[in-house]
Amino acid sequence: MSEPNMGRILQNRYRLLHLVGQGAMGYVYAAEDIALGGVPVAVKFLAQTLLNQRMRERFEREAKTSAQLGQRNLHIIRVTDYGIDEDGVPFYVMEYLKGESLSEVINHRPLFLPRFLNLTRQVCLGLQCAHQGIVSEGKIYPIVHRDIKPSNILVSQDDSLGELVKILDFGIAKMLESESSQTQCFMGTLAYSSPEQMEGHELDARADLYSLGVMMFQMLTGKMPLHADTHSFGGWYKAHRSQPPRSFDSVNPTVRLPTDLEALVMACLAKSPDARPQNVSDILASLAALEERYGHGRQSQQSQRRQSDFYSDSGYPDVTPKPLPSDSSGRPADSKASQSSPSVLDSELHRLSWPENMPLAEIVFPRALPTEQGHLPTLWVMMPKAETQRRRICTRYNQFLFLEAPHPMALWLTVLYNRDQEPRWLPCYLDLKTPAGRQISNLLGKVGQYQILFFAQEEPQYCAYSQTATIAEAQCRLLQEWALAGQISKSSPNPSISKDYLKSALEKLKPQISMKLDSIYGAE
Repeated sequence: MSEPNMGRILQNRYRLLHLVGQGAMGYVYAAEDIALGGVPVAVKFLAQTLLNQRMRERFEREAKTSAQLGQRNLHIIRVTDYGIDEDGVPFYVMEYLKGESLSEVINHRPLFLPRFLNLTRQVCLGLQCAHQGIVSEGKIYPIVHRDIKPSNILVSQDDSLGELVKILDFGIAKMLESESSQTQCFMGTLAYSSPEQMEGHELDARADLYSLGVMMFQMLTGKMPLHADTHSFGGWYKAHRSQPPRSFDSVNPTVRLPTDLEALVMACLAKSPDARPQNVSDILASLAALEERYGHGRQSQQSQRRQSDFYSDSGYPDVTPKPLPSDSSGRPADSKASQSSPSVLDSELHRLSWPENMPLAEIVFPRALPTEQGHLPTLWVMMPKAETQRRRICTRYNQFLFLEAPHPMALWLTVLYNRDQEPRWLPCYLDLKTPAGRQISNLLGKVGQYQILFFAQEEPQYCAYSQTATIAEAQCRLLQEWALAGQISKSSPNPSISKDYLKSALEKLKPQISMKLDSIYGAE
């Protein structure tokens, strides 16, 4: 397609705006649906060089496949229209989504474990729908994508769901027919293709699981599990057919993964389809178990719900940012801190007063406080004097949530708990693209605890008292990693979206945290 297409109107309905991408099979334009008041859409045209009957049929089949699957599953790009322009070139219209391909996401750095589990689960939910098949002429035909790779996975932001994954490009997808047994020619991407795919054998869903295994390895390490001597069909065939996958430790010694996850990825990379997981459901079950341990709270019975609450016909869990347990035992942070740990001394407390530039209101904010022992992380809290007295003896619970995109932001939550009172929620937000936010995050990780400094609204001239809250060792490591992620992030500054999403995630988590505190401390 050439530059004159800008502003062109298709079928008196779709106005082309600008070219957003092109590949071997065609071109994709950002456009607007005039009939619906300018709703953004994307329009894909079949490439001029492929205007033969065979490719026209394949292009139409891609549109119909994506239309059916996208209506049934949130994680597959949704096609809404199909047509042929005045020059005889087929096109189809699909939802327009702003985001990054997974290849762009992992180009920055390998994924943290909670984010990896979340994105991979969504890819698997989309694959599960495809493998279950589409209806054609009254029959159900399973679909094998045949080209699962990071560049065919789009990661966007959804106002309600946070990071949302969509599988793209069903251009070479294969409908499996029960009576089909013929040998097929190779189609796919060399570095991600299964051995049987490269040999031209008839494929089933397990070929996609091999490609998924290659992609999972890359998401976790930033490297490929196999290395071809030459970037040719012969070089990659030899690698896929006979080369053992490299170990995680050998390609990235800094990566520390659960043994169960390493085993899952290696099983997907098995040379024989019979040695791999036999369907996506097996992988989803393994991911659910991992998320239960490393993406705390997502699968609790109180918060678990079906995707039908949002869209129809597939499971989708609740919260995207993943909190972690507050200590290694899973219990909230103990109210009794170690006396040998750094803390704000009584002599230093007496000289602290509420900052003049902060309102005399029930607010909370973080500060790196200079002390005789060096800078310490502190949380400054103002509340009515009567409540400061009621909270002198309480359990402190903390939780940290992180959202890497569209803007690296952490939620630092402290909860003050008493059996006979409502919990007091003390959230604050750390913008990790700023030096101040990264300083606090690093200090929390290094010190392993923080001081809560209480001020009464009626007496702001001095600090009433302080309490210490400890931080789990696993969280300490992540807080420092998050600070680094914020420093190297290449995302455009957009803190309000991330902050609003974390606020929404917090509201969903509050009932779970309350129930947890009641179950542990309510009967004591």
